[in-house]
Amino acid sequence: MIETERKFLVRSEVFREETQSATRIVQGFLNTHPERTVRIRIKGDKGFITVKGKSDKSGLSRFEWEKAISVADAEALLPLCEKGVIEKIRHEIKAGKHLIEVDEFLGENTGLVIAEIELASENEDFYRPDWLGEEVTGDVRYYNSQLSKKPYTKWM
Repeated sequence: MIETERKFLVRSEVFREETQSATRIVQGFLNTHPERTVRIRIKGDKGFITVKGKSDKSGLSRFEWEKAISVADAEALLPLCEKGVIEKIRHEIKAGKHLIEVDEFLGENTGLVIAEIELASENEDFYRPDWLGEEVTGDVRYYNSQLSKKPYTKWM
């Protein structure tokens, strides 16, 4: 139940040529406490509830528990979420033995494109495509829970 992932800004549109699938995601947060977040998500035609713990010092690993729920349940829970719904298109790209998920944010986070790669351990090697830019792992500004409170378009 420990998630280990690294996050990167995306510096080029080239990732689109490598996309194998793209899915619309809408999500909100029932709780964004620093020790834990509780997320409600609709990803395509599926619903989920996810609990994430506080990240470790490196920002690479944290507890994550996720359970599938019906879309109807997710739609009923979204209005109970804190202010600031996240909308994005998730592009899935095979990169060596890993899957890179590129999130192209919409709405108040338009212009932000982040790539995430889940790893088996913090030291695991992975293929790094040229379009991966600056690493932002552990930078809380790029956590979805924080983007729901302080959207990317309001950073300036």
